[in-house]
Amino acid sequence: MKIDDVIYVSIETEMIIALLEETQNGPVSHELINKHAKMTQQVVEKLLQTLQNAGLIYVNHCNIEADTLQRLRLATRALSLGADIERVSSFLQWQEFETMAALALEQNRYEVIQNLRFKHKGRRWEIDVVGCTKSMILCIDCKHWHHALSLSVLKKIAEEQTQRAKALAESSPNPAFKQINDYLEGSKIIPMALFLMDSNFKFYENVPIVPILQIQDFLNQLPAYADRLTHFVTPQSHLRNKLLHSP
Repeated sequence: MKIDDVIYVSIETEMIIALLEETQNGPVSHELINKHAKMTQQVVEKLLQTLQNAGLIYVNHCNIEADTLQRLRLATRALSLGADIERVSSFLQWQEFETMAALALEQNRYEVIQNLRFKHKGRRWEIDVVGCTKSMILCIDCKHWHHALSLSVLKKIAEEQTQRAKALAESSPNPAFKQINDYLEGSKIIPMALFLMDSNFKFYENVPIVPILQIQDFLNQLPAYADRLTHFVTPQSHLRNKLLHSP
């Protein structure tokens, strides 16, 4: 990479970081971005136009806006340019991950419940996002993770989410599940984890590890291999729940 290219990448990264920080609470003025980015107005305007052309922001004569999807795309763009994941993640809220997951599920005709809380075997449980269809229930753990993903971290996350899915299956039917009780009988309950950035690991013990911007691709392909994922089956008549693994 040429020196000029390196400089441009550095400038673009700092611009994106400024946008992530300043748009956390909504639209932001051009003046504030100019001040925060510490660049000449000419450079700022050129970069803003480039980002708008890429669909990463919306610019008008007064303000700059970025919705949840755009902010997540800005974040992944910054990471692809070499930005520090901890720094990028510090300007994202965990609710943005949950909102993005919920929107993707709703667009694919899932019934969605966020922050499902219930009791099972004397313990309180919470699942960030639950997406239901007639044959599958996705239990999603939205991880606002500030560090690179190691195998040991993924192991812990996957095992904990598997336990949440198991608890959901074993405690069904449950009065606390008013929105999803109609979906529970005989459905596959599938644990999965959602992250900001891509990982070298796509699965851990057949639990999907999905980058947030790839959730639509995951949902598109899910019916073809759902049986091979770790899942639980909710009771049908006298049948008891049991954990199923692929061969």
